[in-house]
Amino acid sequence: MNSLWHGFADMGAVERDGAFVVARGEGAYIYDADDNRYLDATAGLWFTNVGHGRGEIADAVAAQLRRVAHYSNFGDFTEPATLELAERLSAMAPVPGSKIFFTSGGSDSVDTAAKLARRYWHELGRPDKTIVVGRSKAYHGMHVAGTALAGIPANREGYGELMADARTVDWDDAKSLLALIEEIGAERIAAFFCEPIIGAGGIYLPPTGYLAEVRRICRDNDILFVTDEVVTGFGRIGGSWFASSRFDLQPDLVTTAKGLTSGYVPMGAVFIAPHIAEPFFAGGVWWRHGYTYGGHAGAAAAALANLDIIERENLLDESARLEATLHEKLAPLAEHPRVAEVRSGLGAVAAVQLVDPAEGLPMVKTLRAHGVSSRAAGQGAMQISPSFVMTDAQVDEMVEGFTRALG
Repeated sequence: MNSLWHGFADMGAVERDGAFVVARGEGAYIYDADDNRYLDATAGLWFTNVGHGRGEIADAVAAQLRRVAHYSNFGDFTEPATLELAERLSAMAPVPGSKIFFTSGGSDSVDTAAKLARRYWHELGRPDKTIVVGRSKAYHGMHVAGTALAGIPANREGYGELMADARTVDWDDAKSLLALIEEIGAERIAAFFCEPIIGAGGIYLPPTGYLAEVRRICRDNDILFVTDEVVTGFGRIGGSWFASSRFDLQPDLVTTAKGLTSGYVPMGAVFIAPHIAEPFFAGGVWWRHGYTYGGHAGAAAAALANLDIIERENLLDESARLEATLHEKLAPLAEHPRVAEVRSGLGAVAAVQLVDPAEGLPMVKTLRAHGVSSRAAGQGAMQISPSFVMTDAQVDEMVEGFTRALG
């Protein structure tokens, strides 16, 4: 019997077959409890951007914990590492001068952005702007707002109505957003949430011109544009810190987590454009929102060390290399009869879409038998989102594992 209740799992199957225990990691590899080695095709859960086993990050966290592990960022409290990280993130923000609100992870960041968008319009005397809009296939974490916003019906089943003021439009058609605006009125819509690349919903790349078009629609209709960069942020887009910067989206809010610390310690952050922060920084307004561990000093130390590594080792360039390498090396898999298509060519991400979605979960175990750790996203899409330290030779090794697993 296993006392651990796993997330997103059939626990009956886990009880029957046992857990896959990851005992350690090194670079682009992980090792199980028997010291068998696997190429980590997913960088954990999209997050280990700098690779596994970085002692520099562990040392930075340990040093910080010896000084002060954490205190609080409520009221006027904070710690030096948290202040330093906020300034560093503001300097790299897609919108210059952005304020940084720290959270404990991506789901926190999304709920924070949803609440802030609605409260912003309240402060501007437009309290009827409460509806938040997401897209089909999209994933925005598993808190109440994020679950309601996301376009994955299975993740909402069995909970009843989570959030009345949430709507969903087609993931790939800007006209679908326009139609919703015409139906319910821009005066009721607070924000539109957009993953630049749809991640957990199956790794879908945006159609050409889509991101610029929905950004223009939001601007024209006085709707806040929120980019969910929990996956794409901190280099995974390839060559840039953020997709919002690569595509010059000038978002009002950016939600982040994962690559901020490369998953070494839980942390998230919301980037808030100056014009959104202004009503709250003018004085006299309390935004009654925050998290006990938001801006955790130990997590801030991890983030600072992680960003140091990305800059020192030019890992943004390595992510751009992987963008091209994955696109080239994975393309032949699309010819396999069990593969419907390969989605790649933007960022250090890809999906090998199986013809039969039911084969997704069994394929996870088959890939392990051939030395590759992956997971099924969306409907039978095998996720590929490696650490930026994965070499081209290791990509070849990974593709060979996929080839053998497909048979």
